[in-house]
Amino acid sequence: MILPPMRIPSPLLGAAILGAASFLPAAPSAPAISAASLLARTKILASDEFEGRGPGTPGEEKTVNYLEAEFRKLGLAPGNPDGTYVQAVPLVGITSKPALAFTVGGKAVEMTPINDFVGYSTRVVPQVEAKHSDVVFVGYGIIAPEFDWDDYKGVDVRGKTVVMLINDPPVTTAGGQLDPAVFGGLAMTYSGRWTYKYEIAAEKGAAACLIVHETGPAAYPFGVVVSSWTRENFEIRTPDNNAGHIALSGWLTLDATKKLLTACGRDFDALKKFASTRAFRPAALGAKASFTVENTLRQVDSRNVLALRPGTDPRLRQEYVIYNAHWDHLGRDERLTGDQIYNGAADNAAGTAVLLEIAQAMKALPVTQQPKRSVLFLSVTAEEKGLLGSRFYAQNPLYPLARTVGVINMDGANQFGRTSDLEVIGFGASTIDDVGIAVAREQGRDVQPDSHPERGSYFRSDHFEFAKVGVPAYYPKAGRKFIGQPADFAEKKVNAYIAKDYHQPSDEVKPDWTFEGAAQDTEFLLGVGLRLANDARWPEWKPGNAFKARRDAMLKSAK
Repeated sequence: MILPPMRIPSPLLGAAILGAASFLPAAPSAPAISAASLLARTKILASDEFEGRGPGTPGEEKTVNYLEAEFRKLGLAPGNPDGTYVQAVPLVGITSKPALAFTVGGKAVEMTPINDFVGYSTRVVPQVEAKHSDVVFVGYGIIAPEFDWDDYKGVDVRGKTVVMLINDPPVTTAGGQLDPAVFGGLAMTYSGRWTYKYEIAAEKGAAACLIVHETGPAAYPFGVVVSSWTRENFEIRTPDNNAGHIALSGWLTLDATKKLLTACGRDFDALKKFASTRAFRPAALGAKASFTVENTLRQVDSRNVLALRPGTDPRLRQEYVIYNAHWDHLGRDERLTGDQIYNGAADNAAGTAVLLEIAQAMKALPVTQQPKRSVLFLSVTAEEKGLLGSRFYAQNPLYPLARTVGVINMDGANQFGRTSDLEVIGFGASTIDDVGIAVAREQGRDVQPDSHPERGSYFRSDHFEFAKVGVPAYYPKAGRKFIGQPADFAEKKVNAYIAKDYHQPSDEVKPDWTFEGAAQDTEFLLGVGLRLANDARWPEWKPGNAFKARRDAMLKSAK
């Protein structure tokens, strides 16, 4: 089912901060948390022995066995009510071999895989194809009635190939500034995310959806698209074999797009400028697209790994706080020369290490400080393939979502030094922010909103799947103010990681990783989780948030 478009505009990032005086005191510093332990766990999970932790590979088996053994060692109960530490996640692996070509006025405009485009199909069929499909440029591919915006303008694109831009349109005010009242201004909304664009194109009946890649608006280089989507992809197995999905999903490089548009007598910059206005209308390019996608299919029985720390209160133990971190990465690519393993040290061996460290620290607390509510430690599969493990849990929860008070997500960790702040992705979304502010204050730190909301991080990690169904979800990240470092230290580190290591084999444990900052942040996360597990009040979405109505309906139906 395709969810209606969700707008997460700039008010989410700048909502007023409510007082947190009535929250319970923070837990004392937990000696069980150490930078050395976090680094050691990360090194294990990111080692070549784990083969990049790809779902459906020997690396998954090793990862699941390691996590289960660690949970047992910590004395945690099986997280599945059936008495096991796993939740089966039925996936299908799809390895696509695409071919794409355009013709303009009878002349061929060839497209070379990887150099010019990346394409794949998520339909669970051996082959999809289309011949002489009309090509239509649909701007940003967005339909947003609340902003009086429709890039399709009623044009019938059934059976056609739609080409569109990534991110949201940069709508400006009369003064030439980004308008925060339309598409969040600088902040990306869900309509700017590629997942939304494919969903709407499928809903409109298009044969193919090709997104123009630009590094700035996408927030990562084209190499990330290549490394992420040119190998085996995954989908949750469905009875209809994803028949409603777009036949060809894909990306065009900017150069390939300009080559196509030039052949069509069009100018990319002019079209892009026009697309940022409400006056835009879909432009038939006078080109035809022909494509085939040959799929190699296999069933994959992947697993979420989970453990439970039952609450101490006889009544509240039937309510749950979830700590979540995805265990998977991109596995091994035998097509590469040299290093073939995508170790995923920062993404997300580090976050999984934090999950285990919190579980260890919670066990070390005195009996009187143990959580009243139950705490579920959930490590999910296939985040890198579309948040599939968290989506499966959210759609098939092992504990009622109406009794799940909140989710705390860890994707990455601060590998470097201590900071005087933290960042929260989607700051202002729920009252969990107020809890975080109180805990950070007791650490002598402050909480800041996402410093790069234009990157759309709110829609790129597992907390989003819980938010979509209404559960308040919290996604804190490392701070930007490193103690004793220049002001631009964090920005340089993040930018270097995105440019060189993100979704690349080079994402390995580095010599300068101390995890001192990760230890500081783990104490913070422990404090936030304990408050959620002990406070009489449940966290809530703040007024105006896109997910509040879903939570309200969930709780009402559960009464």
